[in-house]
Amino acid sequence: MPLGLYLSVPFCRTKCTYCNFASDVFSKAVFQRYIDRVCQDIECCVATAEQMGGRLERAADSIYLGGGTPTVLEIEQLERLFVTISQNFEVSSTAEITVECAPGTLTDAVIETLRRCGVNRVSLGVQSFVDQEAASVGRLHNRTAVLNDITRLRAAGVTNINVDLIAGLPHQTAESWGSSLQQTIASGAPHVSVYMLEVDEDSRLGRELIAGGTRYHAHFVPDEDLTADMYLMACEQLEAAGVRQYEISNFARDGYESRHNLKYWTRQPYLGFGVDAHSMLVNAVGAVRFSTPDALEEYMAGKGLNQAAVDRQDALEETFFLGLRLSRGVDLDQVATDFGSGEVSSLAPVVDDLVKTGLLERRQEIIRLTSRGRLLSNEVFQRFLAVDRVGTGVLARPNRTPSV
Repeated sequence: MPLGLYLSVPFCRTKCTYCNFASDVFSKAVFQRYIDRVCQDIECCVATAEQMGGRLERAADSIYLGGGTPTVLEIEQLERLFVTISQNFEVSSTAEITVECAPGTLTDAVIETLRRCGVNRVSLGVQSFVDQEAASVGRLHNRTAVLNDITRLRAAGVTNINVDLIAGLPHQTAESWGSSLQQTIASGAPHVSVYMLEVDEDSRLGRELIAGGTRYHAHFVPDEDLTADMYLMACEQLEAAGVRQYEISNFARDGYESRHNLKYWTRQPYLGFGVDAHSMLVNAVGAVRFSTPDALEEYMAGKGLNQAAVDRQDALEETFFLGLRLSRGVDLDQVATDFGSGEVSSLAPVVDDLVKTGLLERRQEIIRLTSRGRLLSNEVFQRFLAVDRVGTGVLARPNRTPSV
């Protein structure tokens, strides 16, 4: 089965206040050393796979450059990443090749470089088309810059464009959110990702919200109920516009679903390179997951990989909590084929209870999250974990999204 390849570029022009990813603002002096290290890891991927106990396929049909903001790299550095990939993998001529971009970083030279390197999909970290909202969280672009980037990408032949939006930003209202949704639809972008603002201690805004403070415009963040309503509004309006929900946070016109991220949710093999990059490879007994350090200093110092074997119980749990992210849901007949009818029978009380509480819907042997279930998806997923594993952080963590 062809691989998905993920390359992490953890460099940004500015650190957004809501961001909880392993990215930050670094001196450009670091960029070349980082690219050297990533390319070295790509060249050593066979040995790494053997060390981790995974089976490596050289064929690849998706490549994803995420971050961070890959387009802050020098053109020569971007080119080197793609050349190194092509020298070490058999990239399909029809591969989906995605690069995440912050609006305003796409110079004509960068767009030409992406086109020359085979990039056919760009994910724009818009977050909001309302300038006040974008500026309040540290975004450096405005609405005009986003629309200009979309126009220039299309002129260069890149029509597969994703727009990221976040519900729950400071100053956001139902009315302003509706404006962002309508602008997104009007832009014609065939793929849209919608995330609800995460409140945790891993971002500056999250810490300020937890503390009840006012820095970073925290006192202008909508409450959870309004944020949930905005998410539901997005589901309705995008669906009405023909941009259909296929995953909890992702919407696409027919044929524009993210092939790369579908690998994560359907448990296909993928290989990650760079800071905080995650991988899953199959082997004779199932699969193995491994990841790089989530701090640039540790990664550059050569700290070892984190490794975890995926046993039969892991695979069963992942089948549910990854599969249920998708709108098509989980086929219980297929689960029975893969894991045995006894496993399905043992989970029948969980499924029945979730259906009764309105978090799942069941049509014959297909189970799916309801609208309410999507809002409470983590609670649903926990129900499919073995009792002694609940709360242990065992949920499979693919390479980060928002941008997909």
